[in-house]
Amino acid sequence: MYGVVDDQQEQPEHGYEHEAGSGILHLFGQQLKLCRIRAGLERAEFGSMTGYSASTIASFEQGRRIPPPKFIDRADELLDSGGLLKAGKEEVARAQYPAFFRDAARLEAQAAELCAYDTHIVKGLLQTEEYTRALLGMRRPLLDEETIEQRVTARLARQEIFNRWPAPLLSFVMEESVLRRRLGGKSVRRGQLEQILLIGQKRNVEIQIMPLDREDNAGVDGPFSLLTRHGGDQVAYMETQGRSTLVTDREDVRALAARYGIIRAQALTPCESLTFVEKLLGEV
Repeated sequence: MYGVVDDQQEQPEHGYEHEAGSGILHLFGQQLKLCRIRAGLERAEFGSMTGYSASTIASFEQGRRIPPPKFIDRADELLDSGGLLKAGKEEVARAQYPAFFRDAARLEAQAAELCAYDTHIVKGLLQTEEYTRALLGMRRPLLDEETIEQRVTARLARQEIFNRWPAPLLSFVMEESVLRRRLGGKSVRRGQLEQILLIGQKRNVEIQIMPLDREDNAGVDGPFSLLTRHGGDQVAYMETQGRSTLVTDREDVRALAARYGIIRAQALTPCESLTFVEKLLGEV
């Protein structure tokens, strides 16, 4: 089954999906404030105990900033909320993502295996902070600075997948053109190529490049990802122009998995690919 979700999050002031995400943050903020007041703490005092300024605590309580998981754990303990604040941690974390990506983010975080084919930009899991910031700054209509900061933080947080144990199996295939694009300028591109080389050396990661000179390419229909959950269930995810599609029908997923296998066979091997990236890096 294919499910399509419109991305209204790209325009923060509009849309039910954004309201739902904001509502979660406001609800959590109210609970945080009530727990703090019950504990008899002023914002400045509570902030010093958690390592945040009074203004940041105010932003958390007013639902204007997304509190990180470590803060929520610490606040729950300090305010003796009995797990009330921790109970909302997962939903608060999901609120940091654009509406169209929230379900995919949850599946990605739980995946035992992830395969991704990309044709336009470097996969979010592989992006440097500078590359991410440059991409978000190019969005039209323009994103406000607070939204950009939230998205940068959220995208970098997803890279915790590389530190998980047991380590998931991760496969990335990207078109050569992705690496040749000068998005963000020379220094941003250099840092991104270095990041790809670094991550590509991890034992559970395989990165492959599809050369431009290939006369046969099974990926002409565009980018997609395959996520395998513990137990073997597999789903596919596709995203374009602010809309996402989550594919759960077994036959449809099977067809995409077969296509990914062909794409991998047509691309350079992981070893050849890292050598190719090193060559590009030397040209920057």
